[in-house]
Amino acid sequence: LPDRRRSPDRVVFSPCSEPRWASVNRGVLVCDECCSVHRSLGRHSSQVRHLTHTPWPPTQLQMVQTLYSNGANSIWEHSLLDPASVMSGKRKANPQDKLHPNKSEFIKAKYQMLAFVHRMPCREDDSSTAKDLSKQLHSSVRTGNLETCLRLLSLGAQANFFHPEKGNTPLHVAAKAGQVSQAELLTVYGADPGAPDSNGKTPIDYAREAGQHELADRLVEVQYELTDRLAFYLCGRKPDHKNGQHFIVPQMADSSLDLSELAKAAKKKLQSLSNHLFEELAMDVYDEVDRRETDAVWLATQNHSTLVTETTVVPFLPVNPEYSSTRNQGRQKLARFNAHEFATLVIDILSDAKRRQQGNSIVSPKGHCCDTPPVHPLSGTACSISAWM
Repeated sequence: LPDRRRSPDRVVFSPCSEPRWASVNRGVLVCDECCSVHRSLGRHSSQVRHLTHTPWPPTQLQMVQTLYSNGANSIWEHSLLDPASVMSGKRKANPQDKLHPNKSEFIKAKYQMLAFVHRMPCREDDSSTAKDLSKQLHSSVRTGNLETCLRLLSLGAQANFFHPEKGNTPLHVAAKAGQVSQAELLTVYGADPGAPDSNGKTPIDYAREAGQHELADRLVEVQYELTDRLAFYLCGRKPDHKNGQHFIVPQMADSSLDLSELAKAAKKKLQSLSNHLFEELAMDVYDEVDRRETDAVWLATQNHSTLVTETTVVPFLPVNPEYSSTRNQGRQKLARFNAHEFATLVIDILSDAKRRQQGNSIVSPKGHCCDTPPVHPLSGTACSISAWM
């Protein structure tokens, strides 16, 4: 039977023993053992957060709880629920199975390869299928049925889809309807809170016009999530968006090295990047911050009476197959930066993000610069790290 535990702020239903982590984009809870594999997949496959040792936006945590308690796991195990799967030898990993290779191979198949997700009948035109799914998503987000929307997203619906007849995106619809959890799910999958509708209004505008002021404030937070996360990593503070403060640029305790010719050249190179390349570099550094912070939480929450093997360590950013090999190599080089070097890079990015906003070229938390076509924050092929280095 599923393990059931109650606490004042959450209800956990999980077949894992002591599920202390959540995969935000998959809507599932996982134990430490399974989390070690999730972390090795990369954020493009599974975005893991500790349930108690990581700060959560309350509405995002509620979204994950709702998905999990309503059976989101069945989306990722759809074909395994078919009795024919048992006959063909397909099965889930058991709690008694070894982590490697049994559980790890199953988790990779389930969340990275999406091997058990329900597949739509093949068509000659895949873009037509994606458009149909996206239109269904656009309609579904006005309701509270999160599982339906997660299923559509798993099948290829686009969170940033612009409906040609309606003239807006799914996030506009969710914001107008006051569907907070739907808005959280869409933004996890890359929906842009600053995307304009056909009249130039954003989802934030829709929320405010509908009297959904808390949702509007949350969408503003999401809009600045990237730079907020970088600033919080260095100084433990976030900007006061309600009072118009959108950036915090920390100062180095010892700024003497920042005056070196090498540092000046690096800043100049950073400033010369196109908005698209700067956007990619900022997202790469964001992913590295997430890796370092998650590693720190991981080490702090492990039972050190047991050996933490190399298989549980994520020494650098996992390969994202959507990126070029050059960009993946550059992303992995970030792990070599010592604390001072990495802090300097983060400060340079925050400074230049603020400068670009003042020049009307803001990098949103979803990775979009206003003078470039919107792209998903986890896509792209350019060598952003090498451009900075």
